[in-house]
Amino acid sequence: QVQLVESGGGLVQAGGSLRLSCTVSGRTFSSYAMGWFRQAPGKEREFVGTISGSGGRTYYADSVKGRFTISRDNAKNTVYLQMNSLKPEDTAVYYCAASASGLGIFESWYHYWGQGAQVTVSS
Repeated sequence: QVQLVESGGGLVQAGGSLRLSCTVSGRTFSSYAMGWFRQAPGKEREFVGTISGSGGRTYYADSVKGRFTISRDNAKNTVYLQMNSLKPEDTAVYYCAASASGLGIFESWYHYWGQGAQVTVSS
């Protein structure tokens, strides 16, 4: 069973930074592409970004490109989402997810999900 546990959420002022972590149980972490999604109040969950199993490829939603960076440490079974220049519209619950099928931007591509971490950006 693969389990994902997120940490690092919180409250930050606009323009600030936060880093989310997602630690994955199991011995095959490097075989999973990892994705980040978010869900704002009253909105559907949306794609944020994804990283390949080796960490060599990343892809981001236009709304976060240039501000957010995804990285991973396969020795620690952990993927990170570094969020800079945060805006109030980035306020959401952020979810990490694992895909055994490679990079993808759709929720259906991902097999395992974390519980979510709240990020609140004040203006």
